[in-house]
Amino acid sequence: MTGLEHRFHDGRPDAPVLLLLHGTGGGPDDLVGLGTRLSPGSPLLAPAGPVREHGARRWFRRHAEGVFDTADVIARAGELAEFVHAARDRYGLAGRRLVAVGFSNGANIAAAVTLLHPDALREAVLFAAMSPVPDPPRHDLGGSRVFLAGGERDPMAPLPSAERLVADLRERGADVTIHRHPGGHQVTPDAVHAAAEWLR
Repeated sequence: MTGLEHRFHDGRPDAPVLLLLHGTGGGPDDLVGLGTRLSPGSPLLAPAGPVREHGARRWFRRHAEGVFDTADVIARAGELAEFVHAARDRYGLAGRRLVAVGFSNGANIAAAVTLLHPDALREAVLFAAMSPVPDPPRHDLGGSRVFLAGGERDPMAPLPSAERLVADLRERGADVTIHRHPGGHQVTPDAVHAAAEWLR
């Protein structure tokens, strides 16, 4: 098993497995309530970000707000992909539908894994995500599905970067559903409802 600290909550065998990826400063328990609202009865796999920034957990390093350390994003996406493969074996999840659910920094690492390691992750629900890597490789994402919810006035995940992520995914064949709200860096009730419908 890889070294990522995590929690696993078992669930119904017919429900999708949710990979819960917290935002900056969060932890494995942060998105459990959200996961339960999105898909009641789903098994929940919740790792902790391996990077520390002034004591706050993150999934990868950054040089400044909105300026990511691209090499670290790529390395950490590989680490998370390995964790997913190992967790499938450890918890008997082989062949199960697995969907990442991420907020902010967690959504960005989920986007990176979707783009860089489609063998590990083919479905993702991303809240307040932005483009994680410039010019990602041209993997065939024809079997991938992504739900993106974001605020039109989000100062931390600005619309141009969110739209670049959409373009990168669609250019590689992913099926992308977009939910926009007029707010900022948040998860809105409407977005949760729309994501739950998308999951079903």
